[in-house]
Amino acid sequence: MKLTLNHFNSLISLVNHFNSDKRCRDFITEQRWGGNVVCPFCGCTHTYACSNGDNQFKCADCKKRFSCLVGTIFHNTKLPLQKWFMAMYLISSHKKGIPSHQLSRDLDVTQKTAWFILQKVRTLFAQYDTPALEGEIELDEMYLGGRETNKHQSKKTEGTQGRSTKTKTPIFGMVQRDGLVHAIKVTDTKASTLLPIIKQFCAENSHFFTDELSSYICLDGAGMKHSVIEHGKKEFSKDGITTNSIEGFWGHFKRMVFGTYHFVSKDYLQRYIDEAVYRYNTRKASESTRFADMFCKSIGIVSYTDVKVVKLVA
Repeated sequence: MKLTLNHFNSLISLVNHFNSDKRCRDFITEQRWGGNVVCPFCGCTHTYACSNGDNQFKCADCKKRFSCLVGTIFHNTKLPLQKWFMAMYLISSHKKGIPSHQLSRDLDVTQKTAWFILQKVRTLFAQYDTPALEGEIELDEMYLGGRETNKHQSKKTEGTQGRSTKTKTPIFGMVQRDGLVHAIKVTDTKASTLLPIIKQFCAENSHFFTDELSSYICLDGAGMKHSVIEHGKKEFSKDGITTNSIEGFWGHFKRMVFGTYHFVSKDYLQRYIDEAVYRYNTRKASESTRFADMFCKSIGIVSYTDVKVVKLVA
């Protein structure tokens, strides 16, 4: 029977099997190309293995040498591949994520190396930019950061209560009941910002459930079916009108950020959002299934520019 990553239901079983760098490379080669190695530079299928036996190949067409790691998140790594496999399993199995300090202790690497591994793996969590939500969909927004409670009075920023974005970053979320969630960092929660996102990711004939934020009036103007629950009147569920599902996702996201990571930079915030979304959307999958999915994504094309953050100019 052909070995698949779904067979590994624990970290110890994974480590026992992938006990050498050679075995890891052989598995990557098999998963990427099967028995027909393809040149990642020109796409030629006429390739041959080099004599060093370290999963190095040479293309008969463009004459370039390459390894099984070219075009993967493992490209040019100096770490043993076994540690990469262990890191991906640990990251996928922790329901609220794992901080870089803990990962560095588990893998016996520096915190800086563990942080880089986490950032590379988070590129695998990126959400798809295609419509996926339909039926009954709950919409809501949350604001991360700007906690003024414990600051000295002289350092507090005035007017940061409620939905102020002076010291907070708004995040917009959409969840299909008993289905998938999609969330994205936004500049503001105005109707002109939210409506294009809703149209991109939600089917037009969906039924939308929101709170009383005035921006959602745009749904009525666009002719969409829209029901409102008034939280200001202490209403949380009434005749099937509720936003409890998306509120539940926000609760999980906050526990991940505040309980595990403690601090999240605005520059990397979307990656943490993507991680929370991925965990929510795969909540019914086993650890081995989630790890197998991550591994398949890891041997796709991921460049250094995907990991490096480009800061946006305000």
